[in-house]
Amino acid sequence: MNILLAFAPFIVFVIIERAVGALEGLAAGAFVSAGLVLRDWLNPERRLKLLETGTLLLFTGLTVYAPMADGESWTIAETRLRVDGGLLFLVLLSIALRRPFTLEYAREKEPDYVWRSRRFMRMKYAVAAAWALAFAAMAATDALLAHHPRPPQAIVIAVTVAALAGAMKFTAWYPDRVWATTSR
Repeated sequence: MNILLAFAPFIVFVIIERAVGALEGLAAGAFVSAGLVLRDWLNPERRLKLLETGTLLLFTGLTVYAPMADGESWTIAETRLRVDGGLLFLVLLSIALRRPFTLEYAREKEPDYVWRSRRFMRMKYAVAAAWALAFAAMAATDALLAHHPRPPQAIVIAVTVAALAGAMKFTAWYPDRVWATTSR
């Protein structure tokens, strides 16, 4: 559940962007991100996480940068490309640093001996890779729409929903599958 809460800034961004505008959506995403980081920082039982801290930096950076770069003229696709590309970068960075972002959430739920096992680590890399694929598909769709605005909006929405639903289902299914096949 906490891993899905980490995506709340992106959900708020999309809603506010659609209803009010890109700059307002970026600012709302930054605000929600700040709340999540503050929650972890103030709670001694929680740790700051790369995804949530990176999301705060992403939205804050884009909120500050957009007015200087004529962000008011950015299309929805151009804005989402920046946001989805940034999210993809954060997920890939967590994998490259050998700290898949999914591991940070698992550490809050699982005992030490579980998350130190090789099987568990491979599982967390696989789940992080599934999310990376979802964000890559979303960024590719955003790029297509930004440079060729002819595709119907329904295709963009379908790709986004399918990518996120696929990553969520994989996140729920794969750990159970790994534990079921290894406990035989």
